[in-house]
Amino acid sequence: MVIGAVSRATPVRMASAQALGLVLAEDVVSGENVPPFANSAVDGFAVTLADMATGVATLNIAGEIAAGGAPNVSVHPGNAVRIMTGAPVPPGAQAIVMVEDSTPGPTPDTISLRATVSDQQAIRPAGDDVQLGDVVFRAGDVITPAALGVLASINAREVVVYPRAKVAVLSTGDELVDDGSPLGPGQIRESNRTMLLRLVADIGCDAVDYGIVRDDEATLEATLRDAARNCDAIVTSGGVSMGDYDVVKAVLGRIADMNWMQMSIKPAKPFAFGMLDATPVFGLPGNPVSSFVSCELMARPALRKMMGHQHLHRPQLAATATQKFGRKPDGKIHFQRVVVSVNPQGELVVAPVAAQGSHQLAATALANGLAVLPDGPAVEAGSKVSVMLLGPLTPTP
Repeated sequence: MVIGAVSRATPVRMASAQALGLVLAEDVVSGENVPPFANSAVDGFAVTLADMATGVATLNIAGEIAAGGAPNVSVHPGNAVRIMTGAPVPPGAQAIVMVEDSTPGPTPDTISLRATVSDQQAIRPAGDDVQLGDVVFRAGDVITPAALGVLASINAREVVVYPRAKVAVLSTGDELVDDGSPLGPGQIRESNRTMLLRLVADIGCDAVDYGIVRDDEATLEATLRDAARNCDAIVTSGGVSMGDYDVVKAVLGRIADMNWMQMSIKPAKPFAFGMLDATPVFGLPGNPVSSFVSCELMARPALRKMMGHQHLHRPQLAATATQKFGRKPDGKIHFQRVVVSVNPQGELVVAPVAAQGSHQLAATALANGLAVLPDGPAVEAGSKVSVMLLGPLTPTP
């Protein structure tokens, strides 16, 4: 329901240098050859095949061409041209002999070469990487650092992409403290908003900090309406459980078209989703681990769809459990926080982090994956477990 309710953003044209991580909305066609001219793949000497027919030759040095220089000298039988990597290949050259296969000749203007060469050896032809008219990237491709290099090489200074989603993140509650001051009775340190801002940024969005909103309906409504006007999506945490009556549920229930859900998962069972003036609102649970998991499972795929991504979900792999995963049949899919690693035999293995409570964020912070455990009994050590990767794999000791 959540993914189906959101739409891809309208594509925009922007400078390629600003588009890292974004998804192309149009194909990119090269207007140039790369390289634009035949050039040397090595430092060495440009020669004719006839001169190197026996594999040994002492030749006159007719000139030198550096990278960025012009090929203002030609290669003729009996002579060679010193050439640097990337320099344009001079007329008449049929191969390049590496400098490692050379020794000084009997006079300063000669060079002795010893090598077996073939036609066009160490010569990169024009268009060897990209040719004029090639489709170098297609709509749906993600712009990576290497892709930025390719775009620069073909002088594609602008691209048409799906823009980053601008996402408002806020917390509510009179009990929340985030200014470093001593805690008063009943107060706690704000953590969900701090975490969610970084999770939203990690998705590739522009996260906008709307701060802590105190328990005042008028203030919260004004804040939410401002976020809906100025952002593409809104993420809140807390106040989405069945039976809860706090300012979040009261205000969103009145001004937005919301769905309040109890999902058959653990943690993160309560979740809310809806639209405020056509702006998606993701209402995440208040427990920090539940907030983390529901952001990964529900908000992340939807936000990625809005930004044009084809692959919406984290990758899932099968790994071998190194210890027992405790659980009981309860009608729910469990998403246990785990450490996924590679053992000395090169196999994927997985172990749960120490604490699995929905309030125990410190243990979750050590996890690089979520084990997806279908409803049923405990999973014994040695069994295969499906794991959703959240970060890089780690080697086992």
